[in-house]
This record gives sequence, structure tokens and C-alpha cells, in this order.
Amino acid sequence: MTERDELIESIRSVQDDLTRLVAQDRSEPLLASTLTMQQLKVVIILSQEGSVSGQELSQRLRIGLGTVTGIVDRLVSQDLVHRFEDPADRRVRRVALTAKGERLISEFTDVGAARFRALLNRLDMDTLRDFDVIMRKIRAAIRESDDFSVAGYRPSESE
Repeated sequence: MTERDELIESIRSVQDDLTRLVAQDRSEPLLASTLTMQQLKVVIILSQEGSVSGQELSQRLRIGLGTVTGIVDRLVSQDLVHRFEDPADRRVRRVALTAKGERLISEFTDVGAARFRALLNRLDMDTLRDFDVIMRKIRAAIRESDDFSVAGYRPSESE
């Protein structure tokens, strides 16, 4: 094993540990949620895309349009999403998160942020600067990689 391979394995191992620790903090809203897995997937897709058509949801989830309609109906009844006419094509109905749906996504993403910030506050300034540089390099590598577009994720330029 080369030194590069050993370093990559060490970093991967630490990342696994950190993921488990962070997941403990961040799983609380997911565990408290009454959403089904398919409903949660729809909410996540909408948080990433803004709005999508039923057909797009059907393709992304790899399920039939009728099933998507039922999932969206249940999310509408919970006031997490709303349907609206596509301004470019009145025949198409789009789905987007409501304010309540946006708050739910915020709960999922914001939980644990305070603890992570407190952890970062324990680091000295040199370490924080190094960490900032490394994280920016990782983000740049993600932007350049096709591996992350498969999962539907691309960091925005503002990230």
C-alpha cells in the first residue's frame, strides 16, 4: 500500500467516524417524522430543484405517475407541498414545497449545526484556516466530478 493509499484510508476512516457522530445529532427530525420514505424523497427533490412536474418526479423516483400522484396528494394534505400550473405550459402541473415544507427541510439540515459550530469554535485559528482551505478544495473537486451529479447533487457557486 502506498503512502497515498494509507492517507486516503485514514481520512476515509475518520470521515466514517464523523459521519456516525453527526448522524446521531441530525437523525432526530428524521426519526420524529411521520413521512414515508417516498414522501421524504419527494420533499428532498423539491428542496433541491425548487419545483418539478409530476412526470419529472415519476422519472426521478422510478415509479409510476399514478403512484406519484398519491404521494403528492398526501403531502398536499399535510401542507408540505402545493401544486400549480406551469407558467410555460398550462397543461403541466408542477409541485413545490410550501412554507411548512421549507421549515421541515430546514429542521433536517439545521439540526446539529450548533453543535458543529461549537466543535469548530474549539479549534485554533491555524487549524480553522487549514480546514477552510481543505473544504474549499474538496468542494471544487466535487464540482469537477461527474460522480456527484449522479446523485443529483452539485454544490452551487455560492456554496
